Amino acid sequence: MRWKSSAAMGTCNMADDQNSTERQTMNVVIVGHVDHGKSTLVGRLLADTNTLGDGKLEKVQETCRRSGKQFEYAFLLDALEEEQGQGITIDAARVFFRTDLRDYIIIDAPGHIEFLKNMVTGAARAEAAVLLIDAKEGVQENSRRHGYLLSMLGIKQIVVAVNKIDLVDYDEHAFRAIVEEYQEFLSGIGVEPLRFIPVSAREGDNIAAPGERLHWYEGPTILQALDGLKKAATDAELPLRMPVQDVYKFNEAGDDRRIVAGRIESGTLKQGDEVLFLPSGKRSHVASLEVFSAPTPERLTPGECASITLTEQLFVSRGELLCHPQAKPHVSTRLKVNLFWLGKAPMEPGKRYKLKLATSAVEVTIDSIDRVLDASELGSSSDKAQIERHDVAELTLRTRKPVAFDLSAELESTGRFVIVDGYDIAGGGIVREALRDNLETRRLERQLRDMEWVRGDVTPAMREELTGHEAAMIMFSGSSEAGKHDVARALEAALVKAGNHAYLLDGKNVVLGIDADIAFDDIDELVRRFGEVANILLDAGLLVISTTNVIGLADHRQIATQIAPAPMFLVHVGAKSDELADRADVCIDGKVAPKEGVATILAAFTNSAG
Repeated sequence: MRWKSSAAMGTCNMADDQNSTERQTMNVVIVGHVDHGKSTLVGRLLADTNTLGDGKLEKVQETCRRSGKQFEYAFLLDALEEEQGQGITIDAARVFFRTDLRDYIIIDAPGHIEFLKNMVTGAARAEAAVLLIDAKEGVQENSRRHGYLLSMLGIKQIVVAVNKIDLVDYDEHAFRAIVEEYQEFLSGIGVEPLRFIPVSAREGDNIAAPGERLHWYEGPTILQALDGLKKAATDAELPLRMPVQDVYKFNEAGDDRRIVAGRIESGTLKQGDEVLFLPSGKRSHVASLEVFSAPTPERLTPGECASITLTEQLFVSRGELLCHPQAKPHVSTRLKVNLFWLGKAPMEPGKRYKLKLATSAVEVTIDSIDRVLDASELGSSSDKAQIERHDVAELTLRTRKPVAFDLSAELESTGRFVIVDGYDIAGGGIVREALRDNLETRRLERQLRDMEWVRGDVTPAMREELTGHEAAMIMFSGSSEAGKHDVARALEAALVKAGNHAYLLDGKNVVLGIDADIAFDDIDELVRRFGEVANILLDAGLLVISTTNVIGLADHRQIATQIAPAPMFLVHVGAKSDELADRADVCIDGKVAPKEGVATILAAFTNSAG
């Protein structure tokens, strides 16, 4: 019989795309177990597409002849001396070749488990993948691991090349056995490869031309399969996403504008556009596009560094995600993700890490471990208590404060993240689903409030100019016996004495006044009203110092959501073993003198603000 690819029969029809007047570029990563022939395949692609410079192939062949080595097409790619000495790819090499249809950037990623991090780095920007399996050795540990990682990175277009088919005498049954085994594994992790192709990279069979000894196979060659890949929509056609990198202010010649700077990841931005900042929910319009020593463009496009001013001088900060209101990202504190772990120490529930997504950096913990693919057993486990090095996992993360993000399947640039443990990048992955949290109602209420908020002629920027500081909230937690009230009063006095505009807002005062008409057991409404009072004081430009015993851990997060984007600084007074102490920005022993506690707070608060 003649074996046909299950995903596509026959060769690819390229007639429609070849009429395009503008050439495309596609990023393709080559992955697979060590020694399964990735570098040889890439070297053969370079040679068979005549991409190499004049005489380079002959030069490498002559070098091999002089040194007594047998020529390998991998030598065209593995230029690093260390790699040639060990016969393995250590880093992700990038090479270029072209067909009649388009240009390709091929990433040859390492297959050895010790260089798994390099493989992930190389695959991070790929649009498609070619995964190699040795026809003689069959499916190996990294064959499965790499398949899972490609799925986690959101790479949907995957071609599986069964290489070294010459080592099994071009046997169809050996090929079909590998297809059956690997297809079953991929189906179990939700991956549907485009096609399986039997090839011999060394002999050139089914690379650029069909193999004469593969008469039983009717599918495309590797080059035809690559040209058959679909190009994703251009970044300019996607929803606007601009992670805020910084906000600048220049005071010369009375210029009180705030210039919001970032990089356009997708979509386009022009003067007059209505924009929304998330997770804060602040809205405005683009007043101007700011360009240094160059003509002002009509619009900013993906890849361009952007500097804009707004019609209202909003308080926004690094980590916010700018978008158009009609195409918003998700906002939550709970994210279902696929994650790979490369840290030396396991990733453990209860331990605090830092999640970096675009320009945001927020504290994160494991909410639940849903499934782990074991690195050594290659089995799936739903009862592992931690994530070991080289494991890949499906889990739910919980961030300390809301973060704006996209699902990786919808927008890759704002749907991928890394996890930092201490000072080291220890893992990374993609966001698969946005989960509801108990702050969703508060965020919606705040957004509706801010849309209709009536402002006077005194802007927040003018208030900051007068007070010499931005508005912020310093919230105290701890038992009433811990002495937090004494420290809070001393802090207010110290701030005012130093020329700051500070106000002590005790929760009891709100309960006695504004809350006098509601029952004390309606905690949710008590918290909401307290947050609105705090928001008004912050809008007036004050440093609000809050002491209350009615606000617990979940409630302080609700307050932080209500007052955003004004920052909240949490101070815990009491034992470090308390639950709230673990979440605090600074923890003070309740036995210290108020003056000493104030000094500790001011040092930590200054560092946090600066």
